[in-house]
Amino acid sequence: MPSFKLGTSVIEPKTPVIAGSYKTITFTYTAGHPIDDTGYLKIVFRFAGDFGAPQFSDASAPNFCIVRTSADCRIEPRWDVKGHIRPWGRALFLKVMGGFVNTGEQIEVVFGDRSSGSPGWQMQTFCEETFEFKTLVDPIATYQFKELPLSPVLQIIPGDSVRTVCIAPSQVQAGEPFTYFLKREDRWGNPTGIPEKKRHAGLSTPGVLTLTAVDKKTDLSFVSNPIVVLYEPSPLCRYWADIHGQSEETVGTNTIHDYFTFARDYGLLDIGGHQGNDFQITDDFWATINDTTRTFYEPGRFVTFPGYEWSGNTPLGGDRNVFYQDEGGLISRSCGDLAPEVNDTHSSTAEELFTFLKQQTDRTMFVVPHVGGRYADIRMHDPALEWNVEVHSAWGTFEWLVEDAFRMNYRVGICANSDGHKGRPGASYPGAGKFGSYGGLTCVLSDALDRKAVLSALRARHCYGTTGNRPIIEIRLTWPDGREAKMGDLVEDGAGIPELHVRVVGTGPIERIEIRNGLETMTTERPYGVDDLGRRIKVVWSGAEVRGRDRMVSWDGTLHIQDNMITQVQPVNFWNADQPLQQSDVNRVTWKSVTTGGVAGVIVTLGKLQDGLMEIDTVQKVVSCRIDEIGLQPLIWSCGGLRKQLAVYRLPDQPSSYEFEYDMPLTDLHKGDNPIYIKVTQEDGHMAWTSPVYIIQ
Repeated sequence: MPSFKLGTSVIEPKTPVIAGSYKTITFTYTAGHPIDDTGYLKIVFRFAGDFGAPQFSDASAPNFCIVRTSADCRIEPRWDVKGHIRPWGRALFLKVMGGFVNTGEQIEVVFGDRSSGSPGWQMQTFCEETFEFKTLVDPIATYQFKELPLSPVLQIIPGDSVRTVCIAPSQVQAGEPFTYFLKREDRWGNPTGIPEKKRHAGLSTPGVLTLTAVDKKTDLSFVSNPIVVLYEPSPLCRYWADIHGQSEETVGTNTIHDYFTFARDYGLLDIGGHQGNDFQITDDFWATINDTTRTFYEPGRFVTFPGYEWSGNTPLGGDRNVFYQDEGGLISRSCGDLAPEVNDTHSSTAEELFTFLKQQTDRTMFVVPHVGGRYADIRMHDPALEWNVEVHSAWGTFEWLVEDAFRMNYRVGICANSDGHKGRPGASYPGAGKFGSYGGLTCVLSDALDRKAVLSALRARHCYGTTGNRPIIEIRLTWPDGREAKMGDLVEDGAGIPELHVRVVGTGPIERIEIRNGLETMTTERPYGVDDLGRRIKVVWSGAEVRGRDRMVSWDGTLHIQDNMITQVQPVNFWNADQPLQQSDVNRVTWKSVTTGGVAGVIVTLGKLQDGLMEIDTVQKVVSCRIDEIGLQPLIWSCGGLRKQLAVYRLPDQPSSYEFEYDMPLTDLHKGDNPIYIKVTQEDGHMAWTSPVYIIQ
């Protein structure tokens, strides 16, 4: 059917809307070719959109919508979150019943009708130049939908600034000027303008320092990430990377050019990469990926890597991020379902992918297994290509992936990235919906900021992953004979007992540091002891349902205190602004919260040290304990699933130090590989994992 006969669609108003706000948007379709009885109009939206799901039953609740028509028929609406082809997964079906819609007649949808008390339709929480109401029609009731040549779009813009984020270089030379940035964000994490570039005259005192000030434009205070100040140049510098995310050409939002612009200028990254699903990458878009990474690559300022996400189903190997050092590499897709007529061979399994990559002998590349929709099965592994595994992203926290590697005696490092779909690499807030985690970052310890040096550092596992913050972490091993090893090194044990040296400077108070040998936690160290504990109680919930897509766990619940009172409340990892933590009275805190493998929780300060009873009532479990039972070691209640649990423990009255140093002799090494690494946990919920030093005994 010719497209000009399909009709037209418009929206009102057309003015920009604020991200996450509640609005009333009227969509009007005017029929071209008549729509027959049981035919359809369909409006589809991007998979990445986290707007409110349209509903038609409760006129006083958010996202209430009404449908009306000028035709002599009725319209039956149906919302389906997977009702169309990626990336347009979210679909509103409007079925014509009891008649037909003739040429020139209209179907109208009022998204967010407020006439009966609804606050309106909640817009998506992230900015987008062209939020599209893609319109399709099935006029002859064959379930063959035809897309209108033009569909209406909205511009979604940031709200008011609610915080100022200061990003400074993690390493500077004493006395030398450097540049830092002030980035103002709305409540959903959208930048409210171009980050303000500031010049600092230099820091004269060696050590680790921060910048603390008040933003004069917003009157909001800020504290920078920690900055290592050195007298002498270091052989390695700390660079921050988020090399895993998507744009609208696959399943994300905004263009790939917008994606890298954000990574460099708003995420304030040193290293960026783009990872579109292979089965959506056409030959033309593969060329665009290579052209774009080439354009944005600027040695000394911003390093890019061309690549793609090999997206085979888990039994075939699962998701693998493929990166080339330079442009011009070939793509081998797991399938071509959404990229017809592509000109490549297919790799049906991860093993076939590894073979294909290594056949390109003139290319340097690497692969990172990760967990997203299809989690990686790393029983399929090639050590020549897979140097690191991704333990955290916006999808959640997945320590089990690196633990799988240790079980199979692989020698891998640890990284973290965002896997963001909302167009914010380097600052990947989850928004609303099922993403409950802030996107991760990888700190790369490299001797230069160029592709060859960064690739060499990643190959050597000189990196650590974080849940999105920028701490300073150092681990070092020394032997009595003078030998040394650093993060990622592979070293044979020699004479004498090696000494582990740990130094951490966090972006918040450090709660604990776990020193691990592969699957074993050798010791857990804290900047405080039993005698320092006070009236602050931390309640955390964590875990996932399964390894796959349906991993999200709801923790909606209440904390109730009897015979005591709550004087202060601090949220932990409440990244979703639509899922708040609230203190209803001096004895009760309520929340809405999800986890997808990570951690969330609350720190409450009590009026009395030991008195009373605590009851925690969540969707997953109801538990209680006496306040005087809560100490340094957590009380833990398992909730099934994949490491689903509730935990309660006590903290000092005052937040602990941001800095921690620890030395430890490694006396209990075993035969074979000993992957020595640390996990850092801050009071605010941020975590970090170093790549191991592999001691071969």
